Amino acid sequence: MNKEYLIVLNKDEDTVSFVNLTNQLVEKTIETDYNPHEVVVTPDGKKTYVTCSLGNKINIIDNDTFEIIKKVEHEDFNFPHGLGVTNDGQKLYMASTYSEKVFIIDTATDSIEKVIPTYQKYSHMISFSPNGETVYVPNIGSDNITVVNVNKEEIINHFPVGKGPEGVAVHPNGKELYVANQEDNTLFVIDTESLETLHKRRIGTCPIRIVFSPNGKYALIPNRESGDLSIIDTKFELKGTVKPWEVKRIRVGVWPGGTVFNEDGSKAFVANNKTNDVSIINMETLEEEGRIKVGIHPDGIAYLKK
Repeated sequence: MNKEYLIVLNKDEDTVSFVNLTNQLVEKTIETDYNPHEVVVTPDGKKTYVTCSLGNKINIIDNDTFEIIKKVEHEDFNFPHGLGVTNDGQKLYMASTYSEKVFIIDTATDSIEKVIPTYQKYSHMISFSPNGETVYVPNIGSDNITVVNVNKEEIINHFPVGKGPEGVAVHPNGKELYVANQEDNTLFVIDTESLETLHKRRIGTCPIRIVFSPNGKYALIPNRESGDLSIIDTKFELKGTVKPWEVKRIRVGVWPGGTVFNEDGSKAFVANNKTNDVSIINMETLEEEGRIKVGIHPDGIAYLKK
């Protein structure tokens, strides 16, 4: 029988909580290096990578034992942050915010293969296109997005967005890039081919993440400073016009951040940094249906089925 877990990073107590979703309780907590921020699980579910931003390390967890089995360091890690894995699971991409570089790591050996400078300011997150061919890197200080070709492992473009972009994700259809701009409280929807901005929407205060439901119907955007979650219907129809639209904004905990769906998209989970818990969102009713207590200041979050 498969078990479902949330992997929750408790940023200010330097731990990871493994929440068993069957009983919604923390099954195990382990110590990490200083200030764990972002997390990704490999496609085969065997390993979890955690960036410890103030410790300047990546911690690698064996998902069979929930123990750290290796640590990766580099002299140019300076606030290692956003993570993403290629569709085949063979390469890990990591954005180091203050050194403004993208690191490419071989997941078989967990060795750094390539370092790519972005030459932009505060390169912060990693977001893959659904086909795995493109990586988008939001540069918070440059108000733009860097585009990396995965096959060539080269930067091919930069393009402007709003102020302070942080949350970035491509719709499952591959055609629209959603960008949350934390300094002007907006959502931009951008055509991935032409890079034309198709829509602009004002959302909550300091939006910092974007996560799509598996079927692409909804995008969830946690708004850090207003303590709520914007629910975007990506194909909202009104009077014959189809467009992305915020259909609801719901209260969650204080300082929401990391957000993730379960496998079938029936539930979403939002890490609330200042209330030390995780909101459970019912995606049928679009309501918060409960909270899970975790550690101090949870932020990064991932879903694991094993």
